[in-house]
Amino acid sequence: MSEVFNKNDGLDEDRQRAAAMKELEAWKTKVEKADDIKARLVLEKLEEDEAKSKAQQEMTACVKNQGKYQDEFNQSMSTVQDEIKKIAKQNQDLLEKLKKYQAELETKRAESSKLKQKFKISAQIPDTEVNFIAENKETREEGDEDSQPIRGVFTISQRAAMHLQGGQALITFEEEKVARQILKIAKCSVSCENSSLDVKPKRITMDPAVKFEVHLDVSRKELKVSNIPQSMPEERMKDRLEISFSRPSRGGGEVEKVEYDENTGTGHITFLHPGVAENLFLRRRYQVELDSEVNMQVGPIYNYQLRKFQTFCGCSKRTILLDDIQDMVDEEDLQDHLEIHFQKPSNSGGEIESIKYIAKGKSLEAFFCEDTEEMESAAP
Repeated sequence: MSEVFNKNDGLDEDRQRAAAMKELEAWKTKVEKADDIKARLVLEKLEEDEAKSKAQQEMTACVKNQGKYQDEFNQSMSTVQDEIKKIAKQNQDLLEKLKKYQAELETKRAESSKLKQKFKISAQIPDTEVNFIAENKETREEGDEDSQPIRGVFTISQRAAMHLQGGQALITFEEEKVARQILKIAKCSVSCENSSLDVKPKRITMDPAVKFEVHLDVSRKELKVSNIPQSMPEERMKDRLEISFSRPSRGGGEVEKVEYDENTGTGHITFLHPGVAENLFLRRRYQVELDSEVNMQVGPIYNYQLRKFQTFCGCSKRTILLDDIQDMVDEEDLQDHLEIHFQKPSNSGGEIESIKYIAKGKSLEAFFCEDTEEMESAAP
């Protein structure tokens, strides 16, 4: 029995030993795995530490760069602000200059407007018949008559004038010294029937006068056509104009060139021979065949130039203005009293060439002859 028990005990020990060995192997495997995991974790920790160190270095570099960039930004911002202040100051200076120049411009415009008004010519020139005299045939070369335009030179001379208002008079003395003597007197007492009349002598200021020449050249071969309707294309219209103006039965002639502007409705006809254009523009109208007959306006082609333009400003040496005259008697009687007073040497007067008095409520334009002895003139 004891042997049986011993055998059973031995089997149990073997089993226990085998189980222990198995368990030991299992723990060995777990330890190996744990060592592997530990090693991997240590490696990962090292890698993470390295990455952390690298990130710290990068962060330190970034902090340094941030400070550098901040300094550069501050410097750039300061430079930009200085530039902005400089530009703002320049803008302010420019605005002040602009205001100054605008004020000067307005002043100049006012002066220009004043001068334009002062020297403005507004006069009705009457229609005058002009006779053109041909040159001497002996001195004129052959072919000149055909090639040369009709030329004319006209001299326009404006007489100096002033506006005489009611209660004023103009007196022209024969001698300059008499006018100078009267102008030295502030107020003159003129005897008028049973009372006296005070008048104020003044130097007159005349409106500006001008003198210039108009040089006019009228073509013998060219004609201007107006009021052309826009009824067909440009080339077709030019052909119709050439055909119409080439007909001798209507006063036309051989056409050298045709120009047409459909925007303005005008044309320019150049004839081969002179004389045709002269005859046509004297008619002022010409029938042109388009889709139907159209009555067009024709006129001369001319060039003109203004030459020798002179502006005269001055005052009369022998003529004075009497102002603040009261209507104590009728116009003619008062004029006689003024003439008698200013003829007397005792009143500093002298011989009177002309006198004109205008009663209250009236006005007239007084014109002066361009006399170098009477007028002090200057061309500005």
